Amino acid sequence: MKLVFATNNLNKLAEVQKMLPNTIEVLSLNDINCFDEVEETEITLEGNAKLKANYITQKFGYNCFADDTGLEVDSLEGKPGVFSARFAGEPSNSEKNMQKLLSELEKKEDRKAQFRTAICLNIDKHQYIFEGICKGEILTEKNGEKGFGYDPIFKPAGYEISFAEMTSEEKNKISHRGLAIQKLVEFLKDFKN
Repeated sequence: MKLVFATNNLNKLAEVQKMLPNTIEVLSLNDINCFDEVEETEITLEGNAKLKANYITQKFGYNCFADDTGLEVDSLEGKPGVFSARFAGEPSNSEKNMQKLLSELEKKEDRKAQFRTAICLNIDKHQYIFEGICKGEILTEKNGEKGFGYDPIFKPAGYEISFAEMTSEEKNKISHRGLAIQKLVEFLKDFKN
């Protein structure tokens, strides 16, 4: 089975390819000669995932899936949420996003947060949504060199290390995206039969 993953984020693409079985060939936007930047204009993660998946299906005719992920911080009333990638403004910059978040949390005791991923799958003229949530907290400083985005400052619940200190295999088992992808994979196994 061939599926397009509607992302330009190479880190995300590599992470997802490791999680999917060999029976599913994941095509990147480059593979289908899509060099368009689909603007995320919706106000929810699910809305942005649908927007991207629908764009690829309608313009290129492929079965595809798209995701959107947000970091939701309790004491910031769920921010940065849908604006996580652009929290510090355009162009998006992970380092600036982390610094802004750490600055906003400086005087706050409650550092509880969760990563949430919504995946929209368009397949054979049907649409399905999958969600993954990983609860944790925001650290006071960066730890670790692996991962991307907010990984160096996010410590998942039940662990003493940040996402950026984990191997990709460790992270994928418990991460928001990993959990959403697991649901997608289970669905696709049943879908093929």
